[in-house]
Amino acid sequence: MSGQFSNALDLADWSQRRLAQVEQTLRQGIDAHAPAGLGQAMRYAVLDGGKRLRPLLVLAAAEAVGVDLEAAVISAHPSAVAAFRAACAIELVHAYSLVHDDMPCMDNDVLRRGKPTVHVKFGQAQALLAGDALQALAFEFLTPQDGSTDLQVQAVQVGLLARAAGYQGMAGGQAIDLASVGLPLNEAQLRQMHGMKTGALLLCSVRMGAVCNGKPPAQVTSSLAAFAQALGLAFQVVDDVLDVTADSATLGKTAGKDAAAKKPTYVSLMGLQAAQAFADKLYQEALAALAGSGLNPTSTQALRALARQVVQRDK
Repeated sequence: MSGQFSNALDLADWSQRRLAQVEQTLRQGIDAHAPAGLGQAMRYAVLDGGKRLRPLLVLAAAEAVGVDLEAAVISAHPSAVAAFRAACAIELVHAYSLVHDDMPCMDNDVLRRGKPTVHVKFGQAQALLAGDALQALAFEFLTPQDGSTDLQVQAVQVGLLARAAGYQGMAGGQAIDLASVGLPLNEAQLRQMHGMKTGALLLCSVRMGAVCNGKPPAQVTSSLAAFAQALGLAFQVVDDVLDVTADSATLGKTAGKDAAAKKPTYVSLMGLQAAQAFADKLYQEALAALAGSGLNPTSTQALRALARQVVQRDK
């Protein structure tokens, strides 16, 4: 993939340090002793796996608008705490969606993050309940009762996540996806479906991070939204490419399942090479949106690095 990129940021080191606190907070916040083994299913669905792209986007967007993430460790500054709690919340919603998507009534998949899916491991009823509980827990994370985050920030983030996860976003996109199996969708229809199913949570991640310090200027808000929308679509295009080009061991999930299920994808619509070129074009659009934000380029390094990682990933 082409594009200008600063090597000043070591993304692996940056991500490792940020995610260490996310993982610690998730481990502490998902109760292993929830009734009747429910906690074990919840922890199995969330911990020790996944790219963690969404929480990283929350934290990178927070840094971009001036949040000092180190302050969450040193002094528990409200904006930094809000960023880490939002990072956990978005991952919980993402995890719940995967638990439900993998079930026999939807995608009927048996492999996720390199291990058996939750319904295979714990049974369908427990998987359904685990997903429900993870969704509710996400909103608990956004609304701590100890005064550690600003109430106005809480309210904005709750609204953003609720709309991104509901019928206007992820759930609505999944409904379109299920209804579109075997149907020939054009590019506009495919873009709408993925903009809701996948893109809505990625956009929400950036937006939740950006409001941790309060409402940012309009130019910053619109530029970050444009960045996230381009990135969200690029993520899905690359996902479609990898479903064709990668194997199950590399992906950590079942390869080739979209074609087998006759689902419309960017590869089936455009062809493999055109889909790869489209992902690169979207990457350039994401970078251009950041460049037009007026934000200090140093503060947006993590966002640029994450965008590059999305289009260059192999799983």
